[in-house]
Amino acid sequence: QVQLVESGGGLVQPGGSLRLSCAASGRAFSINAMGWYRQAPGKQRELVATISRGGEGNYADSVKGRFTISRDNAKNTVSLQMNSLKPEDTAVYYCNAQISFGITFIPYWGQGTQVTVSS
Repeated sequence: QVQLVESGGGLVQPGGSLRLSCAASGRAFSINAMGWYRQAPGKQRELVATISRGGEGNYADSVKGRFTISRDNAKNTVSLQMNSLKPEDTAVYYCNAQISFGITFIPYWGQGTQVTVSS
């Protein structure tokens, strides 16, 4: 079994920054793409950013230029640096990883971490 554990959420003022981190732990697995999604109250979960195993990032239009996704394949971690935060970035942020124990990759999710942008 694999666990994804997130950290780094919290309360920040508009224009501030936060860094989210996610670590995957378990036995004998490999990871393909990793990413971050978010869900605001009353809204569907949406993609924030993904990153391939090779390090190619993909971002939602709403966060381009403000957020940066990165990963460390040796440590099985993915991070999201969030700058110039806006109130509309308030949401629960979820880590996602495509994980395989053999051939097929299956999506795993973290438990979520709250990000609140408010003055």
